[in-house]
Amino acid sequence: MANILDIRRRIRSVRNTRQITKAMKMVSAARLRRAQERALAARPFARMLTNVLQSLVTRAEIYDPETGEPRHPLLARRPENNILILVVTGDRGLAGAFNTNILKTTLSFLAAKQGKNVDIETIGRKGRDFLKRRYPYLPEQPSGNGRSGPVEIVGEKIGIFAKLSHEDAQEIAERVIERYTKQEIDAVYIAFNEFKSVISQRLVVEQILPIKEIGRDEILHAQALTEEERKRAGEAARTAGVSTAEAETSEIDKKAAQFATAPVDYIYEQPPEELFNSLLPKYVTIQIFRALLESIAAEHAARMTAMDSATNNASDMIDHLTLVMNRIRQARITKEIIEVVSGAAAAQ
Repeated sequence: MANILDIRRRIRSVRNTRQITKAMKMVSAARLRRAQERALAARPFARMLTNVLQSLVTRAEIYDPETGEPRHPLLARRPENNILILVVTGDRGLAGAFNTNILKTTLSFLAAKQGKNVDIETIGRKGRDFLKRRYPYLPEQPSGNGRSGPVEIVGEKIGIFAKLSHEDAQEIAERVIERYTKQEIDAVYIAFNEFKSVISQRLVVEQILPIKEIGRDEILHAQALTEEERKRAGEAARTAGVSTAEAETSEIDKKAAQFATAPVDYIYEQPPEELFNSLLPKYVTIQIFRALLESIAAEHAARMTAMDSATNNASDMIDHLTLVMNRIRQARITKEIIEVVSGAAAAQ
């Protein structure tokens, strides 16, 4: 039977752990609020850029009238022989199944693209460490030249989530666009956690290039939270004071949509074709930036939920250990009483 002193020591240790997990939960809740605000602040620009491009499509000849081929290389479609996937994970753990689910989805994507040459670019330390143990890391080898296997890691980006900026997304987008323009790759996908609210998020694999239709997300795979996960996330948000409602952006979207649908003939300073060609790469950049912002918010939400569960488990363990300690103490007291009574009876 365990010693009472040992049980008290374990209770004290679990109590200290509970204080840490509770503090981490509140920190994640505060960071989640800021991440939600950043993601919301980026939406008007993304929405307006999309509507400007939709307006330009109706005024510019983006396809050759004779051949029907697109004039911009980012619209060109080719057979998917060489594929690039951007895998967005976190830099840190203690976020439940957040990173694991992304990596499982990535492995499923690779299995579905078996027989193709797939390049992986990892964004986040956890994805980098996991995938480098399974696939060769050859950043200097462009797709199709001297490959060592059908799947290779060609780049990594870590440590950007603490202070994510638009320049980080632009750097990634420029590299992706350059490779696609040079026809080194035929399609680009991104795997990330799409975040709407604490209880409304899903794991998606979205196609970025080629651009099939401006303003429409090309979702290859989507996996929403289970009912149990939604319940746990909602409980964690309630105790941390975080709203579970989705941000209301209908008025912003409505005003931005008027630009593309207005029946007026806009006068552009540059020719519409020139504007369209210069804005299309920015559209790719804003898609990647949006994915990174939403992934950060989803990671904080997952860590908040995981730390809430850890805090509750620590409380349950403290209650259990306290009960065991009281039983041991009661059994010891009962034994001592029996010994006293037995000794008094023997002395008579």
